[in-house]
Amino acid sequence: MLPRWRPALDGLLRYRRHRPTLRAEQDLRSLGDNRFERTGPAPRLCLDFGGGPAPGGWCLLRLRGDGHGGMPTLLLRHGADWVPLETIRTGDDADGTAMLARLPDQPVPLALHLHTEAAHITVRSLTLAALGPLALAAHLIRHEPALLRRLLAAGSPARARLRLADHLARRRDAGYARWIDLHDRRGPADIAAIRTHIARMREPPLISILMPVYETAAEHLRAAIDSVLGQIYPHWELCIADDASPSPHVGAILTDYARKDPRIRVTRRRENGHIARASNTALEMAHGPFVALMDHDDLLSDHALYLVAATLEAHPDTDLLYSDEDKVDAAGVRHDPHFKSDWNPELFLHQNMVSHLGVYRTALARRIGGFRPGYEGSQDYDFTLRAVEATAAEAKAAERIRHIPHILYHWRVFADSGSFSTRALDRAMDAARRAVGDHLARAGTPATVEAGPAGSAAPYHRVRRLCPDPLPPVSLIVPTRDRVDLLRTCLGGLLERTDYPALEVIVADNGSRERETLAYLHSLRQEPRVRVLPLPGPFNFSAINNAAVAAAHGPLVGFINNDVEVIHADWLRVLVAQACRPEVGAVGAKLLYGNGLVQHGGIATGVQGVAGHLHPLAGRNETGYFGRLALAQNLSAVTAACLLMRRALFLERGGFDADHLAVAFNDVDLCLRLRQAGYQVIWTPQAELYHHESLSRGSDLDPARIERFRREIAVMQQRWGPVLTRDPYYNPNLSLASGRFAPAFPPRAPKPWLDPAQRG
Repeated sequence: MLPRWRPALDGLLRYRRHRPTLRAEQDLRSLGDNRFERTGPAPRLCLDFGGGPAPGGWCLLRLRGDGHGGMPTLLLRHGADWVPLETIRTGDDADGTAMLARLPDQPVPLALHLHTEAAHITVRSLTLAALGPLALAAHLIRHEPALLRRLLAAGSPARARLRLADHLARRRDAGYARWIDLHDRRGPADIAAIRTHIARMREPPLISILMPVYETAAEHLRAAIDSVLGQIYPHWELCIADDASPSPHVGAILTDYARKDPRIRVTRRRENGHIARASNTALEMAHGPFVALMDHDDLLSDHALYLVAATLEAHPDTDLLYSDEDKVDAAGVRHDPHFKSDWNPELFLHQNMVSHLGVYRTALARRIGGFRPGYEGSQDYDFTLRAVEATAAEAKAAERIRHIPHILYHWRVFADSGSFSTRALDRAMDAARRAVGDHLARAGTPATVEAGPAGSAAPYHRVRRLCPDPLPPVSLIVPTRDRVDLLRTCLGGLLERTDYPALEVIVADNGSRERETLAYLHSLRQEPRVRVLPLPGPFNFSAINNAAVAAAHGPLVGFINNDVEVIHADWLRVLVAQACRPEVGAVGAKLLYGNGLVQHGGIATGVQGVAGHLHPLAGRNETGYFGRLALAQNLSAVTAACLLMRRALFLERGGFDADHLAVAFNDVDLCLRLRQAGYQVIWTPQAELYHHESLSRGSDLDPARIERFRREIAVMQQRWGPVLTRDPYYNPNLSLASGRFAPAFPPRAPKPWLDPAQRG
């Protein structure tokens, strides 16, 4: 009987250990004997299983060595992307780490992203063990008994999977707590260095904090004021306007604090005028050249005002500053960090990304008339929109608006928090849409403001820009070689399901040979909107598209891969409305795999070494990190799988680099050159298409392709250097292992108190 049961028993007890060889795939140079030298910011090791597949199912990875930076991120290859897997960290010791991961059953390439700044890395051992159910349970008994009890109590495999997903989500939250402990605590040495910097400031500015107060709970009001008193930077005043709070404890607390510290000044309004009027009362009290906005129950970090002053010292022409922020719950636990983009004018039209901590030049705040009554709940948003207009009238807004990439503000969010915008969200959102509509009308921008993404409770909305009238002609360029099934689907969508009449399609044929393809290309001669442009020779994406642009008739050109499929008829109108703006250089769309998961949510430079897609494999209807998968925004680059821009600008900037970037990164390089010349690059999810990526390409593991890809990586790193790791739209506190907006260990945000060269 035993032989019959042996396979099942083996499956239960399975513990098959693999020892993959390691290959330096990116930002590493092999020194032999599993020793490596780090050559860039995102070191990555590929795992080679001797030509065979990686194990599937639950696996335990153990890594021991020196300089590897603790637990790495396990990556699997999906199309052109390296996608991080959620893992459970278990059984660490002084020089090693262990983690559990659920690998796909089908073989996939695996890699490790190393979170290290060490110059040299040594791997003494790396094993990947496939675990059967009993082996997995034995490991959990030893290292994660609480998790095992929760899984066994689930009652069914489906519920167990849900509990495991919840556990992984809580591990991500714990990751932020770990990030705080490692990178957001200031010890005595930090505080001493900050005070030394403050003492050396020639003209440290007085910062006036505006705090409108109404019926604040006593413990929260005291905590808010105490966080101001706890500032390392001493040159501040706290301007409190009590909006006629009926509860006597409010006035008593404010009077007590004003007696303790002369920097705290209090005015009690005779009648309740709501938050805009109360904020104006606080603004009238301000003596400093800059005002900071603070809610009556929130908290400032202890170095908040210092970093504001340090930024103003480095950039004295600044009119507006804003910082990163997080939330604090009823138990005082920090969570939900918002690591923001640098100034992002398109994103700002869709959400108040400035919010907290916002700091404004006092003269500017008064010149625009302060806060407008009638916009309660979004009065700060309306105020900032008008401030941006005023500073942009004098200089480029980007030169006067500064982002401080540090968590300086802790927003109190729970059931009885006192914010109007949380208690009356619908009214606040209506005020926000009116404020944006007013802003667009003042600028003469043809657009409408709509409700935000369906199902989102967050304060987002959508601005829909309108196309010029008459519609400008567009030339869409579709490079192809055979795969007539893909081409038919692509052209069918462009010609039959696209609501844009002023359209021509140029099929750039790179040497198709299949009879069915040639017959289809011949039949296209009957379609007056289509031209077939023969471009035989070795595949060179850049050269093919450059030649097609030279032959295009339209003032707008669009680059469309032959495996792109139209979903909504208005996609091209959305792109045209953006591409026609004189300040915009290129605009890209949201692209989905055929299964509905996100393939392209924009591109951030530095991710995975050179550039990587944002929100890879997110769900189609997910809003992403603080709405960034659902809202149009400025980005560093977009993919040429679907990209629209002005033909004259493409020619002026030299087109794609056919000599050095024949296949990869040509779109990123073009976008960076556009931005270098002062143009914006826009990504918009309002244009949504399928991109059946890799269906018409060969294997990514082909040696010739790998070698070419390495050469193109080297070109980008040599050409753009530190620009790649300083993407203004991807916060330096976010990891470069992937575009999933996870905290970086360590962050790349400058600490001006430690290095004077980093100031500003």
